[in-house]
Amino acid sequence: MIIGILNIELSIPESNSLKAKRQIIKSLKDKLRRSFNISISETDNHDKWQRCSIGISMVGAEKSFINSALDRILDFVDEIPSVELIDSQLEFL
Repeated sequence: MIIGILNIELSIPESNSLKAKRQIIKSLKDKLRRSFNISISETDNHDKWQRCSIGISMVGAEKSFINSALDRILDFVDEIPSVELIDSQLEFL
């Protein structure tokens, strides 16, 4: 069993309040859950209006499958106009 962990740092330039940020992030998390079989959570920058850190994990039998799926997730997030991908880190356990 392989566990892939993807941490992404996002900028949310349209956000002007924590409420607006939460709406954007909730929508993003819901889209990712519907499109991919993942666990996802906001992990840091809870009190910053225009910043967000998200942790995504996926379990599978093959590292190549998980790596491919997490790469597709990065591409998916990069296409969403309301957020900007700043940084990402991928690790396997």
